[in-house]
Amino acid sequence: MAADAPGLKTRFKGGPSESPGLLLWRTTMRWQRAMTAALAPLDLTHVQFVLLASAMWLGRNGAPPNQVQLAAQAGTEAKMTSDVVARLAAKGLIAREGDPRDSRAKVIRITPAGAAAAQQAIIAVEAADAAFFGQVDQPQLVNLLRQLAGEIR
Repeated sequence: MAADAPGLKTRFKGGPSESPGLLLWRTTMRWQRAMTAALAPLDLTHVQFVLLASAMWLGRNGAPPNQVQLAAQAGTEAKMTSDVVARLAAKGLIAREGDPRDSRAKVIRITPAGAAAAQQAIIAVEAADAAFFGQVDQPQLVNLLRQLAGEIR
């Protein structure tokens, strides 16, 4: 163990700049700021975008997802998903309806305004991603992130 400061022990001889966790944290914070800036003109938060785009993706074959499926796809917590979905519904971007297969569940349908907003947001996010990750070997990065993220449904 190297001591970077009196009483501080770490396995990273070069200090925090060698910590994968800290580097991931800092990278994530920079990337989230880029996403926030890209989505601000569209009046969407990043989590609103993720849930809207995920709902659109899951419903692409005509069967709208329920909130549980949406949360699983997005990797978000169920209560937070419900709160954000309610905000998207208030904006007229999605409609929540009773699930005919489960009276306790709500299905999510993208409205025409939601589909248009999602498409604009996808373009903005993909452009921001391209700018952020532009100097990185994309296939190698995607493979590494898939390993770290776990299975995506």
